[in-house]
Amino acid sequence: MQELTAKQEQNTALIAAIDRLTAALEAQGTEKDTAGQDLQSADAYVFDAGTNLLKSVMHVSAPTLALLKGIDRTKRTLLDNTRRFAAGASANNALLWGARGMGKSTLIKAVHAAVAAESKTVAPALVEIHREDIASLPALLGDLRNAERSFIVFCDDLSFNNPDQDFKALKSVLEGGLEGRPDNVIFYATSNRRHLLPRTMMEQESATGIHPNESMDETIALSDRFGLWLGFHPCDQAEYLSMIEGYLTAFDLKSNIDWRPAALEWAKTRGNRSGRTAWQFVVNVAGELGKRVRF
Repeated sequence: MQELTAKQEQNTALIAAIDRLTAALEAQGTEKDTAGQDLQSADAYVFDAGTNLLKSVMHVSAPTLALLKGIDRTKRTLLDNTRRFAAGASANNALLWGARGMGKSTLIKAVHAAVAAESKTVAPALVEIHREDIASLPALLGDLRNAERSFIVFCDDLSFNNPDQDFKALKSVLEGGLEGRPDNVIFYATSNRRHLLPRTMMEQESATGIHPNESMDETIALSDRFGLWLGFHPCDQAEYLSMIEGYLTAFDLKSNIDWRPAALEWAKTRGNRSGRTAWQFVVNVAGELGKRVRF
């Protein structure tokens, strides 16, 4: 009987300890809420889904727009759209898709920096959300909806291998939900895929009995919710060399030596010409000269 009473007391103590721990975690969760944060102190943030907080970024790595070569029309389109949003006018969500290393995410950061620099009031903040945290996007937008500032929510390398919870959450947030996208938020994403979903997904769904046309509609439904589709394509040799020349001039790395043969060889060893390859070559040149370059 005494042994049973001791066990009951232990269970009671354990339950009480669990209750205290639960209450502490709930209180902590209430404190760590994006809606209660000061979102005026920085120009950029990274969303931490684990704590539901926006972590401020003091320095965003982005070149000036003038250094981005070979994408002039795309630059103007995204810049105009962002300026309209910053001014409080209507603007579209944007999907930047296409060849890897051609400056999709760099353009978003550069455009944001340009708009922030020319803004006479508080500029929109850039908020990065990681691909694996997309399921938290509806909650994030709910917190940002009532903030006294506008936000460009940005997801890099967005893609889905299955029409999972993340896929449905994003599709609903962009336009399909009851509340829709908040007026003070716009969504920019980059992807190597135009429709965000691989062709194999359609084939898998067809095998389960879904009609191919319906499967294709589901695949395209998400990308259709982006008002702007901005394509990035592999650059030619002239554009590649122009990118490098722009960087070398901007960072005062030019010398009397002809750097072009080395730049072409650099691209050949990597199997492609792109903005990323051009920047990596410039970093190598700076290192050989004993200098450091960064945006």
